[in-house]
Amino acid sequence: MTLSLRRLPRSRLFMLAGIAAALAGFLGWFATGALRSASADAAPLSQGKPATASSSEGRAFPASAAVDGDPNSRWSSAFSDPQWLQVDLGSPASLSRVVLNWERAYATAYQIQISTDATNWTTVYSTTTSTGGKQTLTVSGLARYVRMYGTARASGYGYSLYEFQVFAGSSAPATATVNPPGSAAPSSAGPIPTATGTTGTGPGSGGTGGWIDAPNPVTNVKPSHEVPPNKGGFHEFQANCSVSRSNLGDDPIVFPGLPGASHMHTFMGNTTTNAASSIDSLAKGQTTCKAKGDLSAYWMPTLYNGDAAVNPEGPQVIYYKTGVTDYRSVRPFPKGLRFVVGNAKNLDADKFLAATEKGFECGDSYENKNIPLSCPSDRSVKLNIRYQAPSGWDGRHLDSPDHQSHMAYPVDSHSAAGMVCPDDHPVAVPKLEFKMAWPVNGDMSKVHFASGAGPTFHYDFVNVWDDRTLAAMISGCIVAARQCDARGHDGRDDQQPAPYVLNNDYVLP
Repeated sequence: MTLSLRRLPRSRLFMLAGIAAALAGFLGWFATGALRSASADAAPLSQGKPATASSSEGRAFPASAAVDGDPNSRWSSAFSDPQWLQVDLGSPASLSRVVLNWERAYATAYQIQISTDATNWTTVYSTTTSTGGKQTLTVSGLARYVRMYGTARASGYGYSLYEFQVFAGSSAPATATVNPPGSAAPSSAGPIPTATGTTGTGPGSGGTGGWIDAPNPVTNVKPSHEVPPNKGGFHEFQANCSVSRSNLGDDPIVFPGLPGASHMHTFMGNTTTNAASSIDSLAKGQTTCKAKGDLSAYWMPTLYNGDAAVNPEGPQVIYYKTGVTDYRSVRPFPKGLRFVVGNAKNLDADKFLAATEKGFECGDSYENKNIPLSCPSDRSVKLNIRYQAPSGWDGRHLDSPDHQSHMAYPVDSHSAAGMVCPDDHPVAVPKLEFKMAWPVNGDMSKVHFASGAGPTFHYDFVNVWDDRTLAAMISGCIVAARQCDARGHDGRDDQQPAPYVLNNDYVLP
């Protein structure tokens, strides 16, 4: 039996048409709507969460307006650089992307930074060619705090965001994918890229992914397993440097070009070190070190007693020693080599103690894994630390993404050769040892570093020695088995002059 629609009453035709339309609509929703709902983005983790900013243009443009979900309200900063907007997600989350909806007053250069403690920040996205509008940035990393750190504005106005949205994702290590195309990939190279200040991927260039290529790599070198004629005695010289700048939130290695982005640091040596330092700018500076040829930059977290900063007084000893048994194999640092010793996030007190000479010292108290709660209150008592750096270099890079992987500590060969460089870091360079003394004693319960408790102590180094001076000090002191100060004098009891004497900026034979 067949049914002819022509013979059905018009009312039944309308009813069937309605049923067909409803069925088609249901099937269409099932095919697309349900899938769309299943794949729809969850609400931003940042929405409605506490937000703070470096400044605000006025009460009408608070930081909270960028995370309120209203595309018509906005945060706007003061008309200066740098500026930042930060949101507290409430608890650590694995991030997937950040969405910025800029008003016409946008940033041409900015970074997205993440942190678990709002003190130590990791850059996961960076650009200097932003064109504003709505930007979706693919990022990853575990963070509770996320911020936009702007360093250059598109206009004379401030930075202005309608919305700053943070979304959850995978728990992959913190990296960044450049999005939109054309923005600059984040790099830890910073304003101190190489000895020549160049960028790119060839020798002497900025490299890629945070690896900075050495302009004159040292290749075809194997760690020395030779036994030197004089295994005992001294093989060192001292760089005696005073504080040059203090209580500055700059770090040209970890936060290059971002003034105020780090915790507070105390600088020694070069008098010009700041967030924008380059090898060229440091080479034009002055120094607080005794050897005028040492224009290197040294810095560490500022020490506080309560809220008061405490600086080391007078010259502080920075040893240049041999870290390997065959001291004859030690060669100079390349110009522009830089690294970070220790970890500002370290909570492993045993690991910290292992990298020191005697841990924290004060009076007759030694081997302290943390800052002692009290020290003798005698005026001569100070808080001391001697923290040693790795001295095996990979021979190829001036820096690495974590500022440490291009360096390694020597290892015990369990033979007469003693301590040797590991095979993957075969080039022996001087072992730095910070010997710092802070004038603080008595009740130490409120003494801490800007980075936190005692085991977070760390220090940074950028080599800007005059090449001839450094080479002469190494050959005349470390290789010649002497103990010298930075002026080239022998450290033995008879105080006989070493065969190298400092003359102006150079140590000459």
